[in-house]
Amino acid sequence: MTINRFETNQRMSELVVHNGTAYLAGQIPDDSSADIGTQTEQVLANIDRLLALAGTDKTKILSATIYLADMRYFPAMNAKWDAWIPQGAGPARATVHAALADPDIKIEISVIAAV
Repeated sequence: MTINRFETNQRMSELVVHNGTAYLAGQIPDDSSADIGTQTEQVLANIDRLLALAGTDKTKILSATIYLADMRYFPAMNAKWDAWIPQGAGPARATVHAALADPDIKIEISVIAAV
């Protein structure tokens, strides 16, 4: 059994690949002072980068969980998500309201994808 871990530290790995499946840790924006649209774009770019590292892409996402600090961000986040995800490639998805690790972070997204 092979388990590949990427961008690993003592606490966690940003990406784990096992048995043809990529598991991404919750991705947060690079700039927590940005608005929800920019934070969402940054998170989606991080997801693209990690999926490429695993040898896959957003068309292979099986499941996504989106955590929003405020549900009022839902429409703006969805606008960025809808522009990013290819037509016909929408994964199973849940969006939940959550208190995130930093009060300035507005969004965190975790995905599972086929490799």
